[in-house]
Amino acid sequence: MLSNKRIQELELVMDFEKVEECFKEVSSWIENVGRKRLKETINLDDSLEMLLQAQKQFREFDLVASEYCRRGQEALKKMDRWEEFSSVDVHSYRVKLQTYKDQLEEFCTQLDENRHRICETVRLYEFFDKVRQGICCMEEGVKS
Repeated sequence: MLSNKRIQELELVMDFEKVEECFKEVSSWIENVGRKRLKETINLDDSLEMLLQAQKQFREFDLVASEYCRRGQEALKKMDRWEEFSSVDVHSYRVKLQTYKDQLEEFCTQLDENRHRICETVRLYEFFDKVRQGICCMEEGVKS
C-alpha cells in the first residue's frame, strides 16, 4: 500500500510539472499585464463619452483576462487530487499550488468587481444624462 501511494505521489509530481508551465504563463500574465490593466480602470473619466470608451477598452481586456482565468482554473482542476496527499515530499508542490490558486482567485475576483463597477458606473452616467436631457427639455418648454 505504501508503495502504491508513493507511486501515486510520484505520478502527481510529474503531472504537476506538466501543468506548472500553464501556471507560470498565467501567473506571469497576471503580474505583468493583468494587474496593471486593472489599476488603469480604477479612475474612471467624468464624461459619459469617455466612460463608454473606457468600457469598450475594458471589454477587450476582459476577454483576454477571462481566458487566462479559465486556463488557470482548468489547470487547477487537474491538480485537485493533491488534497489527498500529505507527505513531506509533496508539501512544497502543495505550497506552490496554493500560491497559484490564491493569485488566480484574487485576480479573477478583482476582474469581476471591475467589470461590475464599470457597468454600474456607465448605467448611472446614462441615467444622469437622460435626466439632464429631460431637465433641458423642460426648461425649453417653460421658456416658450
